[in-house]
Amino acid sequence: MRIFAIGDLHLSLNPTVDKPMDVFGGEWVGHTEKLYKNWVETVAEEDYVIVAGDVSWGLKLEEAKTDLDWVKALPGKKIIIKGNHDLWWSSLKKLNDIYGKKVEVQGNGGEACEIIEPDRSMFFLRNEVYMAEDIAICGARGWVCPGSDGFDESDMKIYDREVGRLRLSLEAAMRAEPKEIICALHYPPTNDAMNPSGFTSLMSEYGVKTCVYGHLHNKEGFKKGLKGVYNGVEYKLVSLDYLGAMPLRIY
Repeated sequence: MRIFAIGDLHLSLNPTVDKPMDVFGGEWVGHTEKLYKNWVETVAEEDYVIVAGDVSWGLKLEEAKTDLDWVKALPGKKIIIKGNHDLWWSSLKKLNDIYGKKVEVQGNGGEACEIIEPDRSMFFLRNEVYMAEDIAICGARGWVCPGSDGFDESDMKIYDREVGRLRLSLEAAMRAEPKEIICALHYPPTNDAMNPSGFTSLMSEYGVKTCVYGHLHNKEGFKKGLKGVYNGVEYKLVSLDYLGAMPLRIY
């Protein structure tokens, strides 16, 4: 079993969504084609791929579905977390209703009925854990951390909420008694000065082995992300342009 990670796909395959990425630099020219080639040549059906947010430029789920269907058709089992640009992300129930599968179960009265179960080949992760065999994959969107430029009271509310969501996910992992825990965020887990945060404290507390995150772009942005081992956790930046559109093997 192998686990890969990549974030910030920034797809816009729906013809109604006009968001060319090449305006952001040469590394984005033809990025969809590069990603497809690298993915299908690297990832096998039995592998797992963490997608660390910013999947689609679609504003509504109907617009993003073209991109989500494209990702679903790629090899491997995809575990997706929300990014700041994933405005199409409405609710887990709605996503699971669209990408889930119907399962017949027995009702309390003995009658047969159908329920929707999440499709484990493309799973939208929040507040819970995804088990890749005996490896727990946890995650949250994250947020800008205290000490960041312009951080204010409204940011603190969102930050506290996202730290709480990560704790819920890690607690779910602990109940599964995993061999190892991998954590995925969209935002970097620290501020630009790389000071400790609620995210880094939680991951060290729960014994996370590896944390992947995206959100950072271009050479100046890449310098800001925490990388390497910190308090027992290895941090990896997996933005598509940082990886050259090549999914990174992390396990």
